[in-house]
Amino acid sequence: MRSPLGVGWAFTRLILHVALGTAIIASYFPFARSETRARLIRWWSQVVLRICGMRLAVSGQLEGLGHGRMLVLNHISWIDVYVVHAIHATRFVAKSEIRSWPVIGYLCDRTGTVFIERGRRHAVHQANQQLADLLRKGACVGVFPEGTTSDGSVLLPFHANLIQAAIEAGVPVQPVAVRYERPNGERARDAAYIGEMSLIESLFMILRAGSLIARATLLPPIDTRGRTRHEVARAARQAISLSLGLDTAGTPPGTETDYQGELL
Repeated sequence: MRSPLGVGWAFTRLILHVALGTAIIASYFPFARSETRARLIRWWSQVVLRICGMRLAVSGQLEGLGHGRMLVLNHISWIDVYVVHAIHATRFVAKSEIRSWPVIGYLCDRTGTVFIERGRRHAVHQANQQLADLLRKGACVGVFPEGTTSDGSVLLPFHANLIQAAIEAGVPVQPVAVRYERPNGERARDAAYIGEMSLIESLFMILRAGSLIARATLLPPIDTRGRTRHEVARAARQAISLSLGLDTAGTPPGTETDYQGELL
């Protein structure tokens, strides 16, 4: 655990780093090549993790670099995004409300986040069209099919809607299992952003923890050819469940569910 002084210093460093990122995006991003922007996003995210006291541990590898691919992840926290960015710059899908968040919304918008308006009838269809176009152009797209966060002790049902974009684009889906640990290997709840917790409360929980491991396991890609989005979602959920040894919200690890709920 960090001391109050250590937490204060980490928070100050994070504010300065966010200010630096905002300045870089506003002044340099419009003129930078896509490869340069991707490197900056990766560097900036790696520094965020270090300031937050997190060490990144990655196993497996991203498949099909240079070609379109969709990453499907379990969802624990807002910092999941920066864990993935620290490995490879990724276009994430997020609820449209995040666009209005101070500073964070601006950073997400300018780094390529695809926003989706919950509750609007054709929002999923339009998002899928946008995602499929990005995937055809070789983008790496990340989605959280649980649709919300958990404390990391269970795996919630997967919503299959946005996986349709990978099928339409003819690209594979690669499951990514995310887990936060203490140095002794125990699962840590400090990073969980759940319930009525505010973003600032979540941030200070992470800063107080001071020494966490963000473990990302890149699992074998799933071929989407000849499969429905529900079949792909079940296969991805099973792979992540087995990797993390998690109960899938009432079913034993590895058991396929037939959940076909909607994202919105």
